[in-house]
Amino acid sequence: MSVAERKLFGEIGALLDKTVRVVTTNGKAFNGTLVGINPETLSLCLTEAKNEEGVVMHRVFLNGNVVAEVFAIEKPFDLKALADRLEKVFPRFVRLYEDQGFIMVMEKIKVTEKGVETGIGGPAAERVQKVYEQFLSEIKA
Repeated sequence: MSVAERKLFGEIGALLDKTVRVVTTNGKAFNGTLVGINPETLSLCLTEAKNEEGVVMHRVFLNGNVVAEVFAIEKPFDLKALADRLEKVFPRFVRLYEDQGFIMVMEKIKVTEKGVETGIGGPAAERVQKVYEQFLSEIKA
């Protein structure tokens, strides 16, 4: 897989669990939460999808052949910016796995956009949690 393909799939993967607008080749549009992607066919699964008439459907599966456009409605979480912030506190101990949606600090503390993995304690995990919370408060301001 080329670097460009990996980046594309990483960008699409970053939209998982986010609100998106999908327009089909026949002009139909759906707004919903993207919960599934087949990277080979670009087929998508949306939950609580609303069509243009306002009808809400619990699940919509769209074949990649009919997907014309996908728009991010909400701004994606900037995992790289968080990794950069953590790197300032833990130099050389931060690894970003952007395509998989997480950061590893000191090879034991996993951080996602949802927060620090539970079950990991200690001063380092507490410091990571504080950096995460400060980062969240700044992006929401």
